[in-house]
Amino acid sequence: MTLRPATGVLLPVTITESTPGLRGSIRRRPLIWFFGLANLLSWAVWTPYILSENGLGLLHFSYPQLLGNSQLAGVLPGAYLGPIFSAYVVTRVADGLPGLRRWVGRLANWRVSWRWYVGVVLAVPVTLTLSSMALYDRNPVLPAAAVLIAYVPGLVLQMVTTGLAEEPGWRDFALPRLQKRFGPLGGTLILGPLWGIWHLPLFFSEWGNWPHWTWTTPVEFVATCVTFSIIMTWVFNRSGESLPIAMLLHVSVNNFFSIAWSDLFPQLSIQDTSHAFLLGSATAALVVLLLTRGRLGYKPA
Repeated sequence: MTLRPATGVLLPVTITESTPGLRGSIRRRPLIWFFGLANLLSWAVWTPYILSENGLGLLHFSYPQLLGNSQLAGVLPGAYLGPIFSAYVVTRVADGLPGLRRWVGRLANWRVSWRWYVGVVLAVPVTLTLSSMALYDRNPVLPAAAVLIAYVPGLVLQMVTTGLAEEPGWRDFALPRLQKRFGPLGGTLILGPLWGIWHLPLFFSEWGNWPHWTWTTPVEFVATCVTFSIIMTWVFNRSGESLPIAMLLHVSVNNFFSIAWSDLFPQLSIQDTSHAFLLGSATAALVVLLLTRGRLGYKPA
């Protein structure tokens, strides 16, 4: 704040453009800094994992198996250091403590109607089951009791790992800024590919089922990130910018494919999940676009 001598009235002063150096650059270009830092930090931490026996095999050591795979040890540290940490740093520099309070406020926005929680938890497995049935002409098999018992604990684990690592960056930090500048659909069509590209190095590891994929696999994955982001944007906006609901939507997909899908469709391989996910998310995205006329539930402040 500064004092105008003529009246003694306190007036706000914009320091974003005049601040020199690194801090000023972050304040002028927060989105560029966020995406750059998120990729740089995650990819740096993932490099040993990708080069290890869990990936390309150039380094002769393996990451420990936790809960049946190496992803918790090899992928999660880089995920935490990328989107969520980058979002915190850039928000702190660009927006100060008021910005951090808004950022944390969306992350802590649990108080939404119970219908959102029930709707997301039920809609995801139903949609992915229907898309799998349509795509592969297979009827689902009744899953074992162990699958049903593990489903909710799996959701909780996914929320504090994948959900917490990624969504405070993609949906909490980037999406509000992108929507404000480019509109809900334009911002989503920018965020979706960037979200997908962030994952690409992991295709050279166990996460991406290396080496059992073709060049179309990562292309299909990025396309799915775009279609799924349209649904994510609509849910985020319509739920009152509730990040927990957006996180739940994201991790419900991971949880369904990790725990239930193989039991429901034992004739199919895990590689088939990518086609089912793309079909289900593209169909749902098209319905959302038509019903909202591309507005995706966005209400400018």
